[in-house]
Amino acid sequence: MKDYTIAKISGIISQLAQSISTPDARIEHLLTDSRSLMFPETSLFFAITTKRGDGHKYIPALYAAGVRKFCKSKKISAGASQLYPDANFLQVSDSTAALQQLASFHRNRYDIPVIGITGSRGKTTVKEWLYQLLQCDEEVLRSPRSFNSQIGVPLSVWELDEPDTLAIFEAGISTSGEMQPISNVINPDIAVLTNLGAEHEEGFPSLAVKSGREDTPIR
Repeated sequence: MKDYTIAKISGIISQLAQSISTPDARIEHLLTDSRSLMFPETSLFFAITTKRGDGHKYIPALYAAGVRKFCKSKKISAGASQLYPDANFLQVSDSTAALQQLASFHRNRYDIPVIGITGSRGKTTVKEWLYQLLQCDEEVLRSPRSFNSQIGVPLSVWELDEPDTLAIFEAGISTSGEMQPISNVINPDIAVLTNLGAEHEEGFPSLAVKSGREDTPIR
């Protein structure tokens, strides 16, 4: 069982003003999609803004559903204390970066072998192969499905817990500069590169950048 409180996580990721009404409130689950809510009492919701949507607009509904711990990058109206009287808010400049920072901290608490898999194709297949080969000898944690994005990687790494003796995580990128943050989260002991193809090539100025010769590869 994880031993994180909102006060402890605040010390890891908060950068600006914060509102913590219950500093000892326990956190076991990280939430980025309001539709995935299962444990409101022990969840911390990261309000992430992307090209497709803004997680901040789901705060009222999540509060109504019982969530009391939020990490956000936007200011909430002056009447927030009346709207959310017992909520805990962590204010950061970038919610995705804060999620990655927390996951990186959590990963570094575990001194177990970690395998990172990246490449244009075959990441999930190789991950499942390795899992089938190793599960009889190790307690293996692996990325669920193909959780290999800037958000999926930290959510996968957060699942590390005491029984695990080995972990396997996927890392996928779609544009230049994305590998370094998730590489820091996974911090692999072994890196597997499946292949380098034309997928997402519109997000890179050249094949050299995509291959890592002009960018930081997973290490």
